[in-house]
Amino acid sequence: MTLIANKHYHPSLQFVIFIAITIGVIGGGYLIGAAAVIALYGVDALMDIARLNLASPATVNALWVLQIISTTIPIIAASLIFAIWVVKDPQQYIRPSFKFPALLWVIVFCVMVISTPLIECLSNFNQKMVFPHFLDGLQRWMRETENQAEKLTAVLLQMKTISSMIFKLVVVGLLTAIVEEFMFRGCIQTIFTKWTNNAHAAVWITAALFSAFHMEFFGFLPRMFLGVLFGYFVVWSGSVWPAVWAHFINNGTAVIVSYLYQNKMIKVNPDDQHIFNYGSYLFSLIIVLFLLYLYRIIATGKQKMPIL
Repeated sequence: MTLIANKHYHPSLQFVIFIAITIGVIGGGYLIGAAAVIALYGVDALMDIARLNLASPATVNALWVLQIISTTIPIIAASLIFAIWVVKDPQQYIRPSFKFPALLWVIVFCVMVISTPLIECLSNFNQKMVFPHFLDGLQRWMRETENQAEKLTAVLLQMKTISSMIFKLVVVGLLTAIVEEFMFRGCIQTIFTKWTNNAHAAVWITAALFSAFHMEFFGFLPRMFLGVLFGYFVVWSGSVWPAVWAHFINNGTAVIVSYLYQNKMIKVNPDDQHIFNYGSYLFSLIIVLFLLYLYRIIATGKQKMPIL
């Protein structure tokens, strides 16, 4: 069977095809995941997941099985199917090259660490958003969706042993970073770059879609900010891997800090959004902008650096 699209088709058609592939693969993944959960843990475990009744350890294990089979694997599968067999140009639509200055790994790490106050500032602003009275129903639905997402995250990030922490560091930190960056900064950002003929527009549109994809509306702004960072890391370097590295740092830090807090090794609650002050926010903004400027200079070749 010959696929109906390639990289010469209009980007709007590419986007529609990519979304159709993603929905189809995720739908198939959910059916396979649900079957696996029933086979391993029984129908009751699947029903408990649907009701968010996650008190049983078996149900939590079933949730992990469902998450990996129905979401993680299908997302990367959809991206690879599209890039390899539909547009037939994985180099452009995934950007898997490691040919970029080695110093970028260090700069990305510094950006992610120093941007922490900025992310807190955006999160606090986002949480205080109040909708007009006639949108009360929408706001309630968004709050309920947010609470459900927070409940799921809290359950998935329960860690009592080093081995459980390492497992979640790999799945939540590394695998999630790879699959989401292949999807968003690889396929989708490339499509919108071609569609708009403007790399900046593509970065911001993709960042907005990336944030909306997570269905956590009162965390929309900080996640969109992260998406913008990831997007420019790819645009300037020509590779998806600096964005994967940044995404891993963000997710991996959340896993490690949660583990340390749960096991009383640190006192800072990872859910606390009032750690920094306004001076920290301003300092963070200035340093992050400087680091992004430095990243761009080095990544675009205006200054020679060691190549991986």
